[in-house]
Amino acid sequence: MTPAGTAVDAVVIGSGHNGLVAACYLARAGLSVEVVEADGVLGGAVSTVERWPGVRVDRGSSAHVIIRHSGIVEELALAEHGLRYLDCDPWGFAPAPAPGDPGPDGQPLVFSVDLDATCASIAAACGPGDAAAYREFVAVWGPRSRAVVAAFRDRPGPAQLLRSFWPLGAPAGGRPRTPGGDLAVDFLGSGDALLDRWFTSERLKAALAWFGAQSGPPMSEPGTAAMVGWVALLHDVPPGHPVGGSGGLTEALRRRLESDGGRVTLGDGAARLLVDDGRVTGVETMSGRRICAPVVVAACHVLATRDLAGEHAPPALAGAAPPLGNGFGLVVRALTDALPAYPGVAPAQALRGLQLLCTDRAQLAAAHGDWRAGRLPRTPVPLAMSFSADDDTLAPPGQHVVTVWGQWYPYALADGADWDALAGSEAARLIAAVDGFAPGFAGSVQRLYVQTPLRLEQELSLLRGNVMHVEMGLASMFGFRPTPALSGHRVPGLPGLYLAGASTHPGGGVSGNSGRTAARVVLADRGLPARTRAAAGRLVGRLRGSR
Repeated sequence: MTPAGTAVDAVVIGSGHNGLVAACYLARAGLSVEVVEADGVLGGAVSTVERWPGVRVDRGSSAHVIIRHSGIVEELALAEHGLRYLDCDPWGFAPAPAPGDPGPDGQPLVFSVDLDATCASIAAACGPGDAAAYREFVAVWGPRSRAVVAAFRDRPGPAQLLRSFWPLGAPAGGRPRTPGGDLAVDFLGSGDALLDRWFTSERLKAALAWFGAQSGPPMSEPGTAAMVGWVALLHDVPPGHPVGGSGGLTEALRRRLESDGGRVTLGDGAARLLVDDGRVTGVETMSGRRICAPVVVAACHVLATRDLAGEHAPPALAGAAPPLGNGFGLVVRALTDALPAYPGVAPAQALRGLQLLCTDRAQLAAAHGDWRAGRLPRTPVPLAMSFSADDDTLAPPGQHVVTVWGQWYPYALADGADWDALAGSEAARLIAAVDGFAPGFAGSVQRLYVQTPLRLEQELSLLRGNVMHVEMGLASMFGFRPTPALSGHRVPGLPGLYLAGASTHPGGGVSGNSGRTAARVVLADRGLPARTRAAAGRLVGRLRGSR
C-alpha cells in the first residue's frame, strides 16, 4: 500500500480490466502506478468469486470476444502471468425448432471456427443457398470487421477512422472495387437489413441477430450491421473463457502490473480528485489517504468521474449527459447437477460457446418493444453459457455453473414494481425458457444467484444496470462516446485527468482497448519517452537526497 502522502506518477481509479490495462501500459513504460478500487473484489465486471462452497461464479462478463482480437494479451505477455483461455469452439449453437424431425427443422445450427463445418451445419438446417451465402458473407465482412478492430485500437478521430476504413473499397481477393455508397449503406444500415440482403432462413437470421444484439441495440437500429458482421472474425479466433473464471484476465493483469512495480489497493477507492490551480494533482481515497500524482486515469463510469471532480469539473465534464438507457439485461447464475441437454445434439457441439436460444427475430423485437414500454418481456429470450463443461476448476464433480442472460429488462418499470420482489419469479421464467429447449434443465437447478438491473447497479456500480455504461447506439459510438467533447480520453479544462472504461471509445464488452488508448494518450502528453523521463526523475530525487 502506498503510504499517506506518497507521490506516484499516475493513479488509476477502478480495477476493471480497462483500468488495469491502462495501469499495465503505464507501468511497462516506467511510470510508478497505483490502482485504487472501492470494491473488495478485483476486476469490476471482469471478476469471479466463490459464490457457493467450491463454486466459482463470474460477477459480470463470461465470454471474452474483443480482447482476443486486440493484441493486448500478447503485448502484455499475459500468458506468462497465468492467463489461459479455453476456446469456445463451437462458438455458437442455435437449437432445432423440431428436434428429431428428419428434415431441416430437426437440425441445429452449430457455428465453429472451422468455416467448412459451419457451412455444412447451415446447409443441413437452412439449405445450400444460405450455406454458400454465409461463406461469401465471411469473405466480405472479414476485412470489414478487421477494419473495425483497427479503429477500436486508436482514438476515434477523423484521421484514425479514415486510416482504418479507407482501404476497404479497394479491389481485393479477386473482387472489384466496392463503391463508397455501398459501404456506407452496409455500415450505417441495420443488422436486420443486412441479414435480409444476405440470407433467406429466418432461423439463421435469428441466431446471427441474437449474437449481434449482445452489443446492446436491437438489430433493427441503424448502424448495427457491423455488430452482426463481427461473426466473420470468430472463424479466426473464437470467444474465450479464462480457466478459473472471467477474473482470470484481471488477476493476470494485476500480476503483470506488479511485475513492473505497480500496485493495486482494494477496498479504498477514490473519494475525490485533488486539484490545484486548475490541474489534477492526485486523489483522496475513502479512508482519507492522499495520493499525489500529476496523472489520474478515471476508469470508472464517466458520471462517477464527474462526481469525483465535484466543483472542479470543467463544463465538458459537468455538463456531460450521455444516454444511459433504462437497464440492459438480467443475469441468472445457476448451480446445477447437470448441464443443459439439447435433444439430438452432442454436448460438445452445444455447450462450449454461446447457446443462442432464439429461432425467430420476432421474439427479439417483442422483447425489445416491451423494454421500450418499461415492461418485463412477455416471452423471455435467453442466452445460456456453461463453461464448466470444459473447465473443472469452476465447480466440484457432479456440479456445474450455468449462466443465463436475458436481454432488455428495464431498470425502471413503468408500473413502479420493485425489482427485489420480482427477482425470483423473473429468474424462474428465464430458467423455464431454457428448459423449453433443453427439457429437464429446470429440474437440475440447485441454487440461483440473480442479478437484476438494480442488483447490477448495486454490485458493480453499473448505473441503471447498463453493463455498457452508455448506450451503444450509432449516436454514442466512436467520436460521440461518451460525448463529443470527451471522446479523446482527455478532459478539456482539467489537465492531468484522463478517461478510460466502457463509457469511452470503443464502448462496453471485454476489450481493454480504451485502457490501452488512454495510456498512450498519457504517454504522448508526457513528451519524453516515459521510461526515460521516469528514470531521470528518480535520479534527480536520489541526487537531491544525497545533499
